[in-house]
Amino acid sequence: MATQGDIKVPRSTPSCMRSPDHHLRRRDVLALVAAGITVAGHAPTAARAAPARIRTTARIVIVGAGAAGLASAARLRAALEGARITLIDGRKEHWYQPGFTLVAAGIKPVDYPISRTTDHVPRGITFIEEHAAEIDPDARQVITASGRGIPYDYLVVASGMALDYDAIAGMDVGRIGSNGLGSIYHSPAAAMATWQAMSRFVDRGGVGVFLRPDTEMKCAGAPLKYTFIVEDYLTRRGTRSRSEVIYNANNQTLFSVPIVSEKVRMLFAQRGVQVQHGRRLRAIDLDRRIATFDTPAGSIELGYDFINVIPPMKAPEIVRNSPLPWQTGDWAAEGWMEVDRATLRHLRYANVFGVGDIAGVPKGKTAASVKWQVPVATAHLLADITGKPSNARYDGYTSCPLITRLGQAMLVEFDYHNNLTPSFPGVIAPLEELWVSWVMKTMALKPTYISMLRGKA
Repeated sequence: MATQGDIKVPRSTPSCMRSPDHHLRRRDVLALVAAGITVAGHAPTAARAAPARIRTTARIVIVGAGAAGLASAARLRAALEGARITLIDGRKEHWYQPGFTLVAAGIKPVDYPISRTTDHVPRGITFIEEHAAEIDPDARQVITASGRGIPYDYLVVASGMALDYDAIAGMDVGRIGSNGLGSIYHSPAAAMATWQAMSRFVDRGGVGVFLRPDTEMKCAGAPLKYTFIVEDYLTRRGTRSRSEVIYNANNQTLFSVPIVSEKVRMLFAQRGVQVQHGRRLRAIDLDRRIATFDTPAGSIELGYDFINVIPPMKAPEIVRNSPLPWQTGDWAAEGWMEVDRATLRHLRYANVFGVGDIAGVPKGKTAASVKWQVPVATAHLLADITGKPSNARYDGYTSCPLITRLGQAMLVEFDYHNNLTPSFPGVIAPLEELWVSWVMKTMALKPTYISMLRGKA
């Protein structure tokens, strides 16, 4: 057995992958990894000659140098000649956020998700290394933190989202990793601190409390993944019999796609994970280790030995304090951008696009969604420049390599209508716990993510 931390990887082919007609063999999986094929894409097509670049003097500003901003910059830089493209972001580090769960599971080191933002900025792009402070879509300019005005003809907002830890009374992010407090979303350092706190917990056993916020959130499968991971560690270390694992759902489902929600419910039931519905974390007493949840019947207190706090999430202030958010509807309260769900174009400002987490659309707050959103949004921006319409459409594609135990995952892909949209039909069954899906999550996803940042995936 090859060992990775507490994970034992069998050298022989798992039984679920032995049939070459229906499942990938081990050498096929390694070939997929080498090719950089992931849940966010399909097999590579034959190389094609690059199309002629479009000549223009358009001024394009991109707010945010996360996954969506960098991918947009790369695609626009490759497609345009003469355009003045400006990328604005004050973050020195770029974080590969799908890796946070792996760090918090003890599978990857703390520096695994970290690189320098400047390493990914395409040549020919003007990179302003300060935060954007204001967006004025009427004046067509972005104001930086130093007060510098950057005018634009086209604007791409890729500002991500804000973690609202302050909405939880008593929460202190400085204490993540101590006294049973975990929170994988905060940062790579916090993910590592969460792993250390979780590892201490599973050595002893006790009450583990898990939850998701009652807001839109990035990677809505992450709370479920971490619940599965911790339950598996308890089993592996022999403390499961003296432990409780409690998952607190914010509503009456476990996942937005009904068939996936039912599958998770069944797996939780098989593994003795208690599920409580309609619970929203309101407060936490970090010294007494008590979490207070709002429920339809009133507030309840729940003691814990370990808790994974996932905060409410909302649009960052630069968008919330601008004219860009939805004015009414499901995405107004949290400030998400008012964009057309198919084109990612703003509904009131036609020269503005919103991509990535900030987009106020029914699905899509994952890196896999960025991979499909950015080509659509940039296609429509380029169509405006050339005067030729584009028929590019984003159908809500998103994916979640849903880890269900160490060494296995389900490859869940779906669209706006909750249809399962597998990238490898007949090869990887979306609701089966497979080693190949685990490999994609832990090995193949990051190389394709880097390719996406470069506009090549």
